[in-house]
Amino acid sequence: MTEKRKKAAALRYNQHQDAAPVLVASGKGLVAEEIMKRAQEHEVPIVEDATLVELLSELDINETIPEQLFEMVAEVFAFIYQLDKSAGTSMKE
Repeated sequence: MTEKRKKAAALRYNQHQDAAPVLVASGKGLVAEEIMKRAQEHEVPIVEDATLVELLSELDINETIPEQLFEMVAEVFAFIYQLDKSAGTSMKE
């Protein structure tokens, strides 16, 4: 039985600069591990969603997410907002 390689993607959204979230990193295997390591080092919340990361991995780096993914990504950002709110912090821009 072969182990499936881990995948990861990172998004950026600055409401003053971006029309929609932008894919800033994507990879699998060692690259995915590095993305997650850096997120942890910078206290960026990590949300596991295999379907979303699979869809995001089809995009190019620095590409704005397509409208078809807005709802899925909005759910992730809403989850992170709730985490920040309960921790007494605000989302970083």
